[in-house]
Amino acid sequence: MAHTNGKSYAVIGGGIIGLALAHKLTLTFPGARVAVFEKEPEVCRHQSGHNSGVLHSGLYYRPGSLKAKLAVDGIRQMKDFCQEHGVPHEECGKLVVACSEDELPRLRDLLDRGTQNGLQGLRWLGPEETREIEPNVAGIASVRVPQEGIVDYEQVCKTLQRLIEAAGGSVLTSSPVHALEPDGTGWRILAGQREERADFFFNCAGLYCDRVLVMAGEKRRTRIVPFRGEYYMLSEEGRKLVRNLIYPVPDPRFPFLGVHFTRMIHGGVEAGPNAVLALAREGYRKTDFRLADVADVLTFGGFWRFLIRYPSMCTYEFYRSLSMSEFCRSLQRLVPAVEKRHLSPGGAGIRAQALTPEGTPVQDFEFVLRPNALHLINAPSPGATAALAIADYLIARTSAL
Repeated sequence: MAHTNGKSYAVIGGGIIGLALAHKLTLTFPGARVAVFEKEPEVCRHQSGHNSGVLHSGLYYRPGSLKAKLAVDGIRQMKDFCQEHGVPHEECGKLVVACSEDELPRLRDLLDRGTQNGLQGLRWLGPEETREIEPNVAGIASVRVPQEGIVDYEQVCKTLQRLIEAAGGSVLTSSPVHALEPDGTGWRILAGQREERADFFFNCAGLYCDRVLVMAGEKRRTRIVPFRGEYYMLSEEGRKLVRNLIYPVPDPRFPFLGVHFTRMIHGGVEAGPNAVLALAREGYRKTDFRLADVADVLTFGGFWRFLIRYPSMCTYEFYRSLSMSEFCRSLQRLVPAVEKRHLSPGGAGIRAQALTPEGTPVQDFEFVLRPNALHLINAPSPGATAALAIADYLIARTSAL
């Protein structure tokens, strides 16, 4: 139930989760002062604006995990939000395709997971039924996930900004936070040329969440290691080979999903991504380099243990980043008719991957809660889909203090 508590709240980070959180704060505590601090001139400039625009339903996540719970609630909330506010979206469905016999047990496990997580309408399809949906797929079986879809996340973010401001909140762009100072029971926040005070702040800084954690006087155990995901776009001829969303069966030996095909909400089909170490936290191009970011990775023991844990994957992802031919071969495993001539370089996104000191990728959402602060340390996919549900969860945790 909405109620006024007279507090002031700051949200650091103008990505989709930070904006969803600020929006929900204005609804939960009408009259409270809510401000979002975003270092860029506009919201949605990094992870939220550089993903594939997929609405994830919760198929992959371990039953009972926070990811599973929030994904199922999140996709429902996101679809309702888009419907209410006229944001472009479509429930087009997805196929997860097994291309070999050894993938069939893992595909069956996915079906069981999705069922346990509460997904509706899941279907196991044989090769003929699979090709009725995606005629050019080379699969021996697939799982149809009808609830998944595509959306314009940038438009979601801009709509959230408008709602926050209409409710009396502030979205302060060009305001990078450079100092957090305890002030009695709250905080002095120094951001750009601004100085603000808040009783409570939420760290939703994404790629920089671990640095904001340190800024607030905490020790960081996990560290953000940036991985660049590179995409190719299909030509007009190549787009005819893909109707909607085509995904591989994940290999549990590796932390990343693998390349897939995504039809985009405003037209076109994207193929990718791979996953290679970025040499800057905002390193969208191969040539982008920032010494402080590289040093942060190379001085972290968890990164070296990650390389030791996944040597073949890391080597292959790097090779595939350099070779369009190899990238094409990966795509041909799902859709054999795709040819190199169908591909042209597309965009790239940076995944804020939290690694433990042991070199293990953090899989579930993770946060650090204090009496006057909450730090969201890990919010990978389905973070965008689940943003509104994540906001509810975080507000509920802080309201219990």
